[in-house]
Amino acid sequence: MKKFYIGAAYYPELWDKSEVDKDIAKMKEYGMNCMRIGEFAWSAMEPKEGEVNLDFFKYVVDKLYENGIYTVLCTPSCTPPRWLFNKYPDAMRVRSERHVVSTMDVHSRVHVCKSNPGARYENARIAREMAKAFANHPGVIGWQIDNEIWAYDYGCYCDRCKAGFKEYLKDKFGTIENLNKSWGMYRWSLEYNSFDEVLPPSWKSWENPSRMVEWLRFQNSLIYSYVNEQADAIREYSSAPIGTDMMTDDFLDYNKMNKTLDVVQHNHYNTTQNLYRIIFNYDFYRTLKERPFWVTETLLGWNGSIAACNGYRSVDYCYINSLLPIAHGAEMNLYWLFRSHPNGHELGHGAFLNSSGRPNNVAKSVKMITDTLTKSEDFLLNSKVKSKIALTYSGEAFNMFLHAPLVENFDHDVDIKFVEHFHKVFRHHNLDVIETDRCLDEYEVIMSPFLACAEYDNFKERIVEWIENGGTWIVGPLSDIMNDNTTKYKDKPYSFLEELCGVYTKYQLPMEDESFTASWTDGEKIEKLSMGCDAYELVDAESLATYNVDDLDNLTAIARRKIGKGQVIILGTVPDHKALRKLVNKAPILEASSNIDLVERTGDETGIIAMEIEGKDGYILLDKEYYDILNDKAVSGRIEMKPYSAYILKETK
Repeated sequence: MKKFYIGAAYYPELWDKSEVDKDIAKMKEYGMNCMRIGEFAWSAMEPKEGEVNLDFFKYVVDKLYENGIYTVLCTPSCTPPRWLFNKYPDAMRVRSERHVVSTMDVHSRVHVCKSNPGARYENARIAREMAKAFANHPGVIGWQIDNEIWAYDYGCYCDRCKAGFKEYLKDKFGTIENLNKSWGMYRWSLEYNSFDEVLPPSWKSWENPSRMVEWLRFQNSLIYSYVNEQADAIREYSSAPIGTDMMTDDFLDYNKMNKTLDVVQHNHYNTTQNLYRIIFNYDFYRTLKERPFWVTETLLGWNGSIAACNGYRSVDYCYINSLLPIAHGAEMNLYWLFRSHPNGHELGHGAFLNSSGRPNNVAKSVKMITDTLTKSEDFLLNSKVKSKIALTYSGEAFNMFLHAPLVENFDHDVDIKFVEHFHKVFRHHNLDVIETDRCLDEYEVIMSPFLACAEYDNFKERIVEWIENGGTWIVGPLSDIMNDNTTKYKDKPYSFLEELCGVYTKYQLPMEDESFTASWTDGEKIEKLSMGCDAYELVDAESLATYNVDDLDNLTAIARRKIGKGQVIILGTVPDHKALRKLVNKAPILEASSNIDLVERTGDETGIIAMEIEGKDGYILLDKEYYDILNDKAVSGRIEMKPYSAYILKETK
């Protein structure tokens, strides 16, 4: 039966068994219907090697299910017990500065080398034992592998990982001559004589970006297989969907990580100042799988480790933070955590209940969201988010710009630039964020800024065919400028954009200058340019905008070329929001103030969800009469919206 899930991360192993019934009573009172269990509980499941006992967890899962509450089971490989490290001393991750945490000094988490065969064997074994014990338990609706798994400290620098990196490079380049040529190692006399000389990069010195990107690719490949080994073990006994909870800015490629998994899972702790940024991620996760994505962690009230931090989030903020993923295509929103820990790490973190079992004030928001979903469930279950506009986002490009940003400070906020300069502009449109392997046919307009390398997934051939069939491709800046080796092209600035767009790139200025402006061909000024300036001479294209800058010879800033039934528009710079909306030329869902996020949903039910996301007053102007689901009445005209409020509006027949 399809439904939506609201709940939290639950750690019953940390409390007396008698607390379970009390906790469940609170879950039911506030409408929670799903709990995540087990992610840090390996020593509770197997206190000594080979002595696996899951009876307590069976008791909890059974109890939850009896009370209408489902479970997402988590594998505990993020925090192995001490006996594992005593058995496999070399399983400890070695940090880049060559510091190994002693097996007697395990003090935190994510301390396992991802290439260690002993640790990987034990991971698969405990995952298999869990799957066998729960098999196809009706209360278990999914699995989470590990926890926020990524290359902490840029991975492991043990001897096994070093050797594995050399083999990885041999497989990719074949000969050391190919590697030297691809990485440009002949500069500064850095060339290697053999693969044996290649070491992982040092993150404390000025490094060759090609080596840095390949090291992260290698470490990430270990993580992908590390997760998939556990998923394979679970699938021997369980058919419930499997995912791994991921965070943004973790160097991983979401597309590759989720390729063989069943459900995309995400954790986030956005502040009141940047809540809008998480919408970018939701519009991306929605496109990675056919099934809805899961938010497996978000905060209630505040986050923190030894102390609360990053500001208080109000009850209304927590409510809208819970509705946003559902509106954008999720089926689950879980909080971290259900009950504050009484001791150990993260004592300052917010939770549904405090450590003494009393609800925090922000628990009110949980009842608000569960009541909202009860009222709107039919509409939400019978409608989907469909987009005609897409924005490409590449995990490979993210890593390339992380190590070769070209534009100052781009390495610190690649995803923020996507949001600020492109995604945020279309807050009042449905917009998909897609990887380059995504089918393009359903879109009318695709934007591809900052697509460092266009060589993956036959993207070049596919985008040209899509344009010929009627699509509008808005590409650049900083797109198609590198090959797979994080290397610029030698004979021209792009691999194929000049020929496709009918331009000759006379100048490239990879920096911003506030004095630089441009104007449309009708004379209207474009107020702000950013992320550099490429200046074009026209070969077989028309100019849409030119620079008002003598240093750039007043050359073309934005050019267009018609191809078949469609067109390509190349951006030499990022224009202001007004200019970008003019280029896309698509009407918004509704007229609304800039602080309103709009989502149009279609299907058996059709309507609009409007959410205020900046904590201030706003408005929407309806184009016709709608049924206001939450307030049970017909509405039309201008609606004033209070901070962090929402309207779910269904079209009337």
